[in-house]
Amino acid sequence: MDGSVSGWITAKLYLRIKKTKHSLCKKRNFNRNESKQSALNPFFLTFRCDFPSSANIYQIRYFKTSAHHRDEVVTVKTPAFAESVTEGDVRWEKAVGDSVSEDEVVCEIETDKTSVQVPAPAAGVIEELLVPDGGKVEGGTPLFKLRKGAVAAKAAPSQATDAPPPAAETSPPPAAPAATPPAPPPQPAQPKPGVRITMTVVSCVQVKMNRMRLRIAQRLKEAQNTCAMLTTFNEVDMSNIHELRKLHKDGFLKKHETKLGFMSAFVKAAAHALIDQPAVNAVIDDTTKEIVYRDYVDISVAVATPKGLVVPVIRNVETMNFADIEKAINALGEKARKNELAVEDMDGGTFTISNGGVFGSLFGTPIINPPQSAILGMHGIFDRPVAVNGKVEIRPMMYVALTYDHRLIDGREAVTFLRKIKAVVEDPRVLLLGM
Repeated sequence: MDGSVSGWITAKLYLRIKKTKHSLCKKRNFNRNESKQSALNPFFLTFRCDFPSSANIYQIRYFKTSAHHRDEVVTVKTPAFAESVTEGDVRWEKAVGDSVSEDEVVCEIETDKTSVQVPAPAAGVIEELLVPDGGKVEGGTPLFKLRKGAVAAKAAPSQATDAPPPAAETSPPPAAPAATPPAPPPQPAQPKPGVRITMTVVSCVQVKMNRMRLRIAQRLKEAQNTCAMLTTFNEVDMSNIHELRKLHKDGFLKKHETKLGFMSAFVKAAAHALIDQPAVNAVIDDTTKEIVYRDYVDISVAVATPKGLVVPVIRNVETMNFADIEKAINALGEKARKNELAVEDMDGGTFTISNGGVFGSLFGTPIINPPQSAILGMHGIFDRPVAVNGKVEIRPMMYVALTYDHRLIDGREAVTFLRKIKAVVEDPRVLLLGM
């Protein structure tokens, strides 16, 4: 090739990306407008070069490239809520830059009825939070961005602390001149006798109500404003159920792998009484001004949690036996304590049972759980003297209370209902006889 040749050419470079520095790339063939693709997926570079006339091998030296693989970023959205829930408040468990593993909880959405945990779909690093802490979200709202597979940046190692300055050469200090003795301080005047006042600092802390507590307050106030609530009372002799439990608790545990408690007796007795008194299992539809009678029994069991009172529902209790009820109560109670209750676990319910006896309650009047029409309040079991066949005996007794909506339920029905519960608990054999 004579003279110098200047022009724009396309050079095909075969590069292999390595973890170390790229090797040198040599020019094999330079063809103008060459566009043939390579199986090695070459990079194409357009540049201007001048070739000397005497050269027959042309090399490109020290050509370096770098490849940066960007981790995939995904946007995680709010899970769908149940039909009865429209929104919730976000409480973040993680911050931007935190590493998370797959299925690790990133935030918790507190709704009117329960809390919904939102886990990370994969391991990675939180790149951005799209909703502030305490913000309101609906189903499908983007929550945060996650860089999958990334690792949180480690903090730079702290610099070594400077070495302490060398101690100055010690030499005996010069002798201080003898100081003149200070004059004695003047004697303070004796205070006049008086009254000593002690100041005490009084402080208070204001905490924002969470969504569940707000919803509880709203629903209870609605019940008070809507229902004509009235409460009737009775007492239950727990002697027979005590003996029944004492006699069969070991065999019951061995066969059903769950303990026999007192709640199953009251739940089953309530189901039996609700079928006998359908008005207590009914509800008023305030929209259509109609009474809705239910031919099924779904009993809500009140469970206290650190965040508030929840009422998971045991479905179709009329078809269950004592073992089924005990297993359902234990399963729902465990989910409530672990904050794993879903909204579906608390939807519905035709009647509620609240057991204040576990906290030592002696007496009380429960409030209706709307849109239900009645609630049974259980209390503590205490030994009391009672008249039995003309004699005074000490028996384990429990007060029970039934609060009901007097718009729908008359006093006769309420009293009959509560006496039916009393009869079943005091003598469970009436269930076998269908009485």
